[in-house]
Amino acid sequence: MDRRVKYTQKVIKDTFLSLLEKKDISNITVTEICEIADINRATFYRYYLDVYDLLKKIEDEFMDQIKNSQPILNLTDYSVYSFAHEILTIFYNNKKLVNILFNTNNNMYFLNDVLEVAYEKCLEKWKTDDIDISDDEVEYAIVFVFNGALGMLNYWVKNNFDMSIDDLSRSIEKLSIYGARKFIYKK
Repeated sequence: MDRRVKYTQKVIKDTFLSLLEKKDISNITVTEICEIADINRATFYRYYLDVYDLLKKIEDEFMDQIKNSQPILNLTDYSVYSFAHEILTIFYNNKKLVNILFNTNNNMYFLNDVLEVAYEKCLEKWKTDDIDISDDEVEYAIVFVFNGALGMLNYWVKNNFDMSIDDLSRSIEKLSIYGARKFIYKK
């Protein structure tokens, strides 16, 4: 990709993200982005359909960064801790973008791709381990674990990344493996 194209797209994205920090996406216009970014509307429309398409492309780029992270792709010795640690590190290193994405969406649908990667790794690991539960039970266990982890991730972001990556990774692992009872009652 041409350097000028990369630069122009970066200016558009940065302008859009700075506006998203201040107001809802429904109140952001292409005209406003173009005025602040000092580009014309035709330039914006060369790359994006509208502000929602721009947001989707930003989300997709972030998800690609996570899914194509070498530590995640090469994670052969899978553990809940190691996977959580890699994901949390990427989130922590992109705090500003993560805060905007979480606050913009009021949900975490954009994380479905990450959950699919985690799901596949978990399913592969649990099915190769000698676990005495049915495939359906494995599916339900994975849904339970990942929805809990997703809630913890959301809470972590909303609380300004107040827990260390190591501590949160350990908490996710403990809760995933032992459930809440063992985590709460440390006997």
